[in-house]
Amino acid sequence: MERVLDDLDKDRIIEMAWEDRTTFEAIQMQFGLKEQEVIDLMRTEMKPSSFRMWRARVQGRKTKHEKLRDFAKGRFKCSRQRQINNNKISKR
Repeated sequence: MERVLDDLDKDRIIEMAWEDRTTFEAIQMQFGLKEQEVIDLMRTEMKPSSFRMWRARVQGRKTKHEKLRDFAKGRFKCSRQRQINNNKISKR
């Protein structure tokens, strides 16, 4: 049975698929679409040139797959990002 997605859901899925750090597993958890279904949605909703650019970008990218991520480093965090404690930004 195919799930019917409204335009807002499609827009959000496309946005999440373009984001480097959003995994396909996160999209599946939120919307119930497997990786191949996301690829099919992107193919039908985007211009062919945009789809090819997106596919080249995400193909084999470690950040798009939970299993390929290096968990020793943990969640990505910029070295210049400040810690937030008790609603205050700590100083270095």
